[in-house]
Amino acid sequence: MKILLVQDTDWLLRGPHQQHHLLERLSLKGHEVRVIDYELLWRTQGKKELRSKRQVFDNISRFYGGAQIMLIRPGIMKLPWLDYVSSIFSYRREIRHQMKDFCPDVIIGFGILSTYLAMRAAQKNNIAFVYYWIDVLHRLIPFKPFHPIAKSLESKTLRQADKVLVINDKLKDYVKELGAPPERTWILRAGIDIERFDPVIKGDTIRQHYGLTKKDIVLFFMGWLYQFSGLKEVASRLAQIDNHNLKLLIVGEGDAYEALQQIREKHNLKNRIILTGKRPYHEIPEFIAASDVCLLPAYPDEKIMQDIVPIKTYEYMAMKKPVIATRLPGVMKEFGEDSGVVYVDKPEDAVTKAMELIQGDKIEELGQKARSFVERYSWQSITDEFEKILKETVESSRLKRSRF
Repeated sequence: MKILLVQDTDWLLRGPHQQHHLLERLSLKGHEVRVIDYELLWRTQGKKELRSKRQVFDNISRFYGGAQIMLIRPGIMKLPWLDYVSSIFSYRREIRHQMKDFCPDVIIGFGILSTYLAMRAAQKNNIAFVYYWIDVLHRLIPFKPFHPIAKSLESKTLRQADKVLVINDKLKDYVKELGAPPERTWILRAGIDIERFDPVIKGDTIRQHYGLTKKDIVLFFMGWLYQFSGLKEVASRLAQIDNHNLKLLIVGEGDAYEALQQIREKHNLKNRIILTGKRPYHEIPEFIAASDVCLLPAYPDEKIMQDIVPIKTYEYMAMKKPVIATRLPGVMKEFGEDSGVVYVDKPEDAVTKAMELIQGDKIEELGQKARSFVERYSWQSITDEFEKILKETVESSRLKRSRF
């Protein structure tokens, strides 16, 4: 198949997300894949220029060697707000170009604006269109007055999609409320690379590099450091506990990074709060292996977190690590009460709960439950199911066109 994916974020610098795993694996299976992305991080990491030019990156492979994805990045005006406005025109122009140059069999949308434009183009050109939800994206837009507009675009796209895919039950309920036809809405859960995230991997090298001893108890978090991630509360609670062997290891960058640095400096916790910044994906299994307990301490009342299940949760569990999470509805519905995930009411409670688990000698038991739970969700089986869904959607779309 010829597959075109559109998204409103940076393919190269963000993730890995669901789409990276699935599309790179589909490429390895012989499908021709093109991605249109958006230079989301231009303010902090992009080239300083008034307007960026269209870029094409050939044979992109971020996580699976041998994958060959063509990435197209439309040009934008690099001025606040004008970046989004200009992207409307550059996206539309690029999508039209791909209709003629690439002639995709199916278009997959992982965004809002780009996905709406792609849906319209798919309808006009009689191409199968799949809307894939891994998040409630309009809630992530920083400027809240834009939320109703974005939500309206999501709703229109959901109603017109040939197939709607979501990664969990909570998101399925949510998209149906927005207008997704139930008969065209399916769950395709997040996956895990069982071979890559293997509990036999040792974290000794990581512990040695960051000065962690065998006596140290390491709490671990990885990912984008949102303000609502709960890490500031975890770090502040750590400062109140007089146990110098209790450490917090954080891999990632983001909005809360500076605040975490300030907490570390204020309480003289340089040896107890370790901020590594962003690390290559291939190193992540070793980082998880170096930890004792993994954390998902996001604010339980944060709207953005209500209906999602972060992929990193599966990666923690695959490494045979217990996970302490706040009572996030999507996470609780996905993993329940006997899967190696333990719940707390507030982010700061994660520190106390971790100590309880260690003192109660529960780490190994919970880690085994976690691994057993996620073994059924290998990326290989999920990719096979995704491929089947795409083929069926393409065939159904062709049959529909032949009737008219």
